[in-house]
Amino acid sequence: MQRLRTALAGTELERAQCGTIRLKLLKIGAQVRVTVRKIWISLSSSYPYAALFNDVLAALEAGRFAT
Repeated sequence: MQRLRTALAGTELERAQCGTIRLKLLKIGAQVRVTVRKIWISLSSSYPYAALFNDVLAALEAGRFAT
């Protein structure tokens, strides 16, 4: 959760409670397809936090290899 909070810095959810983050970013309906090399996540076109989800995901991916 701490890494998620770090990724949320500068967004509308940076001061949100854990339950709010869970409700808006993690508890969503999505189709997940797994192949040998990739994981595809297809969000609903009506998901209101899709841009925020993509920004947070990019921030988490960028920090994955940092030491």
